[in-house]
Amino acid sequence: MPQLRLLPRRAWAALLSQLLRPPCASSSGAVHCHSQVAKAVLTSQLKPHQDKPNFIIKTPKGTRDLSPQQMVVREKILDLVVSCFKRHGAKGLDTPAFELKEVLTEKYGEDSGLIYDLKDQGGELLSLRYDLTVPFARYLAMNKVKRMKRYHVGKVWRRESPTMVQGRYREFCQCDFDIAGQFDPMIPDAECLKIMCEILNGLQLGDFLIKVNDRRIMDGMFAVCGVPESKFRAVGSSIDKLDKMSWKDVRHEMVAKKGLAPEVADQIGDYVQCHGGVTLVEQMFQDPRLSQNKQALEGLEDLKLLFEYLTLFGISEKISFDLSLARGLDYYTGVIYEAILLQSPAQAGEEPLSVGSVAAGGRYDGLVGMFDPNGHSVPCVGLSIGVERIFSIVEQRMKTLGERVRTTETQVFVATPQKNFLQERLKLIAELWDAGIKVAIKRENLVAEVQKRLSKS
Repeated sequence: MPQLRLLPRRAWAALLSQLLRPPCASSSGAVHCHSQVAKAVLTSQLKPHQDKPNFIIKTPKGTRDLSPQQMVVREKILDLVVSCFKRHGAKGLDTPAFELKEVLTEKYGEDSGLIYDLKDQGGELLSLRYDLTVPFARYLAMNKVKRMKRYHVGKVWRRESPTMVQGRYREFCQCDFDIAGQFDPMIPDAECLKIMCEILNGLQLGDFLIKVNDRRIMDGMFAVCGVPESKFRAVGSSIDKLDKMSWKDVRHEMVAKKGLAPEVADQIGDYVQCHGGVTLVEQMFQDPRLSQNKQALEGLEDLKLLFEYLTLFGISEKISFDLSLARGLDYYTGVIYEAILLQSPAQAGEEPLSVGSVAAGGRYDGLVGMFDPNGHSVPCVGLSIGVERIFSIVEQRMKTLGERVRTTETQVFVATPQKNFLQERLKLIAELWDAGIKVAIKRENLVAEVQKRLSKS
């Protein structure tokens, strides 16, 4: 027996008002009474749907759909990136899209406010992952892995103001490569920089430069300039904005918002304007203040060794020692680097597109120890490729040049000039599919199109 659905309160009210009315005088009146009741019930049930407010169908702010044409371009970029990672011996890894909130907190400095927190789910406080590095460190600690070369391609989420044209989204894809474990100093770091060069050369995005610095040099610089140690990370996050803001604005932020003395900010300004190659590293060894700081000397020694390996790899001309590079994330402990495009590809009629850094990374030797119960650390260094920003450049270039993208990989079309051959076509298609051949069933007007082309030839 079918179940009767409960009526809304307004429907019951309408029904009772009709039942309490005096009985109708004739059978035709009774029919009229019942029709009125039915109408009232039907109206009360439909009204909520009519009152439903209109809404705009769109993707959430900072996100987007990718069309089949865009997916083809994106997959080609990812294939090139992943093939480079595999060529260097990396293994694939995946982690959950969300982590326990306590796993992600206090790892990103001032950027921690950009983490997407989720509502309480069964007693667990969760957050969407902000990057792929912290989940990797958690994985190493949880599984007691001491040595690993891994790559990871996945989405991350950041609650920041999106700039869609420049490839900045709230939901975006990251491609990470990391080396965990004890190795000879600077060899893994040099390999990461080599990988960045291979990928950027392979994508043919135009000329690029990779800025390199060391957190120990930066902290030593802050110390000799008179910055209180408690403000190192806060001042570093201001320095990290020099690619988007002028020195004047950054200085104002450090003095007015971070409470730094003006003369201290001016001393920092003298250093952050320095950039060059291995020659600058040698000059910093002779700096009367920086050479007296133990941390800074350790960083300079490692950078000197790094440039030796970069020369052997044939990429030293692409690397610049830049004291303005800060990288705002708290977990970096040593060498840090960031790749920027010097210009958009020089194509006729193409508008320049500023997208900021297209790849970045660094060394984070203490992150795994934050998750290990005994505090055992695993030295790590890695890099991340900015797929969305690279995609924006490639997409704009294709649009300017009018390049068309084939969205399928069909090798064979099966068609017949006459009708009533459906069974024969399906048998042939099945044989081709079983043989691994990419086949599509007849397109509309395929026969007419073939005949037309044959008549022109």
